[in-house]
Amino acid sequence: MVTGARKPPSRKGSMADMPRDLKEQIEKLEEIFVVPTKKLKEITDHFVKELKKGLSEEGGTIPMNPTWCMAFPDGEETGRYLALDMGGTNLRVCEVTLTEEKGEFEIIQSKYRMPEELKTGTADELWGYVADCLQQFVEYHHEDEELEDLPLGFTFSYPATQEYIDHGVLQRWTKGFDIDGVEGKDVVPPFNKALAERGVPIKLAALVNDTTGTMIASAYTDTEIKIGCIFGTGCNAAYMEECGAIPKIAHLNLDPKLPMAINCEWGAFDNEHQVLPRTQYDVIIDKDSPRPGQQTFEKMVAGLYLGEIFRLVLLDLHKGHECTIFEGQDVSKLEKPYSLDAGFLSAIEEDPFENLLETGDLFQNKLSITCTKPELELIRRLAELIGTRAARLTACGVAAICKHKNWDQTHVSADGSVFTKYPHFKIRNAQALKEIMDWPAKYGKGKNDPIEILPAEDGSGVGAALIAALTIKRVKEGQLAGIQDCEAMLKMAGKKPRGA
Repeated sequence: MVTGARKPPSRKGSMADMPRDLKEQIEKLEEIFVVPTKKLKEITDHFVKELKKGLSEEGGTIPMNPTWCMAFPDGEETGRYLALDMGGTNLRVCEVTLTEEKGEFEIIQSKYRMPEELKTGTADELWGYVADCLQQFVEYHHEDEELEDLPLGFTFSYPATQEYIDHGVLQRWTKGFDIDGVEGKDVVPPFNKALAERGVPIKLAALVNDTTGTMIASAYTDTEIKIGCIFGTGCNAAYMEECGAIPKIAHLNLDPKLPMAINCEWGAFDNEHQVLPRTQYDVIIDKDSPRPGQQTFEKMVAGLYLGEIFRLVLLDLHKGHECTIFEGQDVSKLEKPYSLDAGFLSAIEEDPFENLLETGDLFQNKLSITCTKPELELIRRLAELIGTRAARLTACGVAAICKHKNWDQTHVSADGSVFTKYPHFKIRNAQALKEIMDWPAKYGKGKNDPIEILPAEDGSGVGAALIAALTIKRVKEGQLAGIQDCEAMLKMAGKKPRGA
């Protein structure tokens, strides 16, 4: 009996009754969506070079932003902090209490939907809405309380350069946002202005990227964590670098051994289209997006785009001449851009029935399309191909950071809807890591692998609060590098400003 590495779950169903045109179409889709080991290694090697380029003085396509988060937590942090999380779908407000028990915390939170119209509205509307949510939270949980200078960690999950931890300049919108007058500007003053107009008694201690927050929150409970990742609406990674290995901040003359969390913003990887195996559908998504030519990697792997890739393929097959699907049916609902999300693909992959009954119901209810059994088999295989490609390509980024840092073993914390909810994502990702890193046959199953990707702690809530705490902690110790409003920070730390 010959045994080998266990293949990631795949359920092609019965192809015996598949019409030849559909069978050939599935084979063509497999040709363009399957990423073989050799290609994974080629992508990873290029990724390593791009990470290094991003740290250099000249910079590169991957921004590799220093975040001014300059330590991992030791579990001894205490105090009460607010955290704001502004993601692509929801706005969340948390109050985090870091208790006297090492590595323990308590959290209360509220979630608010991010209205779609805000994403293309005005800057004033955006910051006003965020401040309103914060005010509502504070008034509900602290009615009639005198609050002063409660430190806030603001999770701002968009590419931003930070010369200071308490300020940040938005480089570009992602996740479907396209608000004029914000890109290229510091987001903190208008946010502070909206708070001041409402009399909300808090002070921003740290502007935090969700990926950095994920890494820090997870490191609070697992000291082996060295990388944080987000695989959700968008995708990104953060890790801890040494200041001496970041040529673009050499002019600041920091101690070369000081740690500095790097927010990679790796969604921009391969914007030059040198190595990623883009299909015609990826090209269409890019061309029709608010930012053509940007976020190339993200558009191939992030939850925001997986359903759209799937929709474009089905529409192309329906309208093309190489095969016949949905013949004679009204596909107007399928023609609506971004009408299908990653959850739609998840439901298809989770269908437990051999006859794909649930997938048929899904198409009938959501798209008013009645599918034949062979069409359902093609639909199932297409969902598998798109989901698997995303999992395998993201493994290239994780492997690249590990190769860059010469880490053979580490824990990686991961969060985001694709990681937590998409079927088989973890095992497919682990299998790809095994192929890239040439691990022995016993690895690649996800559990106890040399590089193990684990579910993250609450990065955008607890992580943001911890980074606020770490910032105040280093201010108390006299480490003021990367802090613009020293006076406010010293006040929060309970120290008199210098010269006072």
